[in-house]
Amino acid sequence: MFDFLLKTPDRVAFTIFGIDIMWYGLLIGIGMVLAVLLACKRAKRHGLSDDRMLDVALWSIPAGVIGARIYYVIFQWDQYKDNLKSILNIREGGLAIHGGILVGVGLAFILLKFVWKEDVLGYVDLFMPSIALGQAIGRWGNYFNQEAYGCETKLPWGMLVNGKFVHPTFLYESIWCLLLCIFLVWLADSGRKKFKGQILCLYLILYSVERFFVEGLRTDSLMIGPLRQAQVISLVLIALGCVLWVILSKKNGKASE
Repeated sequence: MFDFLLKTPDRVAFTIFGIDIMWYGLLIGIGMVLAVLLACKRAKRHGLSDDRMLDVALWSIPAGVIGARIYYVIFQWDQYKDNLKSILNIREGGLAIHGGILVGVGLAFILLKFVWKEDVLGYVDLFMPSIALGQAIGRWGNYFNQEAYGCETKLPWGMLVNGKFVHPTFLYESIWCLLLCIFLVWLADSGRKKFKGQILCLYLILYSVERFFVEGLRTDSLMIGPLRQAQVISLVLIALGCVLWVILSKKNGKASE
């Protein structure tokens, strides 16, 4: 079942006009498109505008990619300081999801609240499952780049890299994010959501719990001093999700009185 993990994949998906199209970028692109389609398809069910959702995507996705790259470069500055042009080369990988979420969701919040005067939490709840779907698909780019893998393992689904069997951490995160997407869509679309912002809170908490433990298996983590930065950020996001849960659930309770 996991035979593909024993093969070294071709990083090039296809070539067009002499330009190699890398699986990394292609899969991230596919993930983004499907994420937007999912959000737009669900928008009217929640009384929101699919056109506005497209507006959010057109601004937030490019901003998120830039944020993900800047975040990665900051923590790997020694790798880029002597060749600044390489900062623009994202075909080889080097996008940090935490930076992408911070910038992309942050810009969406600003536009929805201060420019378009829309229901911020309604839209944020709408696109959080889509972010999880995009991550589930985009993580496969790490497989084709042979990166974001873990330490050595004897488990039967170990991934063969440089002659050693290692944890396929990209696969763990992909599966978790897909299940997270399904769960969040089910919760929101089934009418079981209790308050606006609940989907955001659950995404922050549940994704960060997974990322904290999976990051502990990785060997290529970005670091904050002696600590894995993704684990530190995950703990912060779990705390933020819990605080928001308390605040927003109380606000919802008062609004319904």
